[in-house]
Amino acid sequence: MAFDIVRFTAAGFGGHGNALGLRYHDHGEDWAELALPYQHRLAGDADSGALAAGPIIAMLDMATSLAVWLKRRRFAHQATLDLRVDQIRRARAGGTVFGRGECVALTGSIAFVRGVAYDQDIGDPLAQVAGTFMLMDRLS
Repeated sequence: MAFDIVRFTAAGFGGHGNALGLRYHDHGEDWAELALPYQHRLAGDADSGALAAGPIIAMLDMATSLAVWLKRRRFAHQATLDLRVDQIRRARAGGTVFGRGECVALTGSIAFVRGVAYDQDIGDPLAQVAGTFMLMDRLS
């Protein structure tokens, strides 16, 4: 049985995911896309209203995690080993930010991921990530 991301996310994300207001947006066989609706309380700059980097990074961590489960076709415990974040620009104030994570490879006990955050156009990203997850069920 394949990992059912729609069912998994239907009740929300729990913990910090719910606190941030993350929402499921779309997915494919090895990628997941989440939405972070604008909330002024998450702004990092009160004057401009631009979102802080932390909520965007948390969303990308979750989106890349979901991508691993989709590629493996099941939920299994994993731990973020490394998540390199390049912040390219600020998010536009007042709009939803989307985070797309992709699992690019599974080798031994490691999953390799990449992702992008954008607000209006995926071709104009505000951040990109590359990282690895330790697959806890594959440790010997």
